[in-house]
Amino acid sequence: MGKIIAKNVITRKKGFLYYVDGKGNVCEAQMARGGKKKAKKKKVVKKKKKK
Repeated sequence: MGKIIAKNVITRKKGFLYYVDGKGNVCEAQMARGGKKKAKKKKVVKKKKKK
């Protein structure tokens, strides 16, 4: 099960799926609806380095 690491970091758009990729970036992808072509993923927030 996933954990919430930060709240209200980005503003969500209707019809998009948000997830954290393998490098730790938050990405958005348009949700597939009834046979539409998949959209390319787009980075939204870059991972911050820990000090």
